[in-house]
Amino acid sequence: MDWSRDFYSTTGRWWGPAESGVTQRDHERVALVQAATAEATTMLELGCGYGSTAALAARSGFQVLGVDISDRLQFARRYLDEAAPDTLGFAYADFYRFAARRRFDVVCYWNGFGIGTDADQRVLLRRIAQEWLAPGGVALIDVANPLVWARWAGEVEHKAARPQDGYRYALTERFDFDPIGCRYIDTWWEQDHPEQAHTQTGRCYTPADFALLLAGTGLTLSAAYVGDAPIGDGGDAASRAGLLTERHEWLAVLRAGDAGDAGDARDAGDARDAGDARDAGDARDAGDARDAGD
Repeated sequence: MDWSRDFYSTTGRWWGPAESGVTQRDHERVALVQAATAEATTMLELGCGYGSTAALAARSGFQVLGVDISDRLQFARRYLDEAAPDTLGFAYADFYRFAARRRFDVVCYWNGFGIGTDADQRVLLRRIAQEWLAPGGVALIDVANPLVWARWAGEVEHKAARPQDGYRYALTERFDFDPIGCRYIDTWWEQDHPEQAHTQTGRCYTPADFALLLAGTGLTLSAAYVGDAPIGDGGDAASRAGLLTERHEWLAVLRAGDAGDAGDARDAGDARDAGDARDAGDARDAGDARDAGD
């Protein structure tokens, strides 16, 4: 995981001027949180990047702490100036080592889960369950989908600079996939400096694999969504499983409990109606990164 600080700081320099403001993506994410738990008032966002989602959640009535390891947090300073007192904070930290002073009703990790090994993911999931999530709380985690990443393998995309829109760099992106380790490999470089490539890589999971990963973490998979559609719940939801071939990630809704109990997708409330927060071209995304700088 030594690459992560450099990758997200560098790509933040490329895209931050264009993408650090509050967008529809942030509204969709906050709506997902509100739909998943009506009683929540506090939120921890892991990998908060530019801070835009955390800032909007604070405006929407949550007390929010965002944590990030990269220099993208420099774009979050403006949100602190705008926020109401005691509603928003940011920590520049590695959240595998970060120690919070409280528990939270909601823990979110958008577009970043899977960095490191399976053991690293279990460490993080146990920290969510044992240190950060309040009793009755819910965690929302975007999970990279191997079916789509495998299909993208070998594709290369060139993105022209658009300085008028804040995209000052002409970039190239190459998609790869490791079928043995089930990992996406996403590499970017400035077209003027192809020798200076920056790569992010992360573990992909199907819902079944992710449910197995949860064993012993203190969390259970309460629901799974692709876009606004529930999957894996039997009946009509099972017929929607084909959506996994269309989206680069899916949303896991987690609650405290025995990971051997798959839970009931209906327990997540009406999160399916909150919109799709997964198609935002956030360059931090191990996802529709192809949209960044387009």
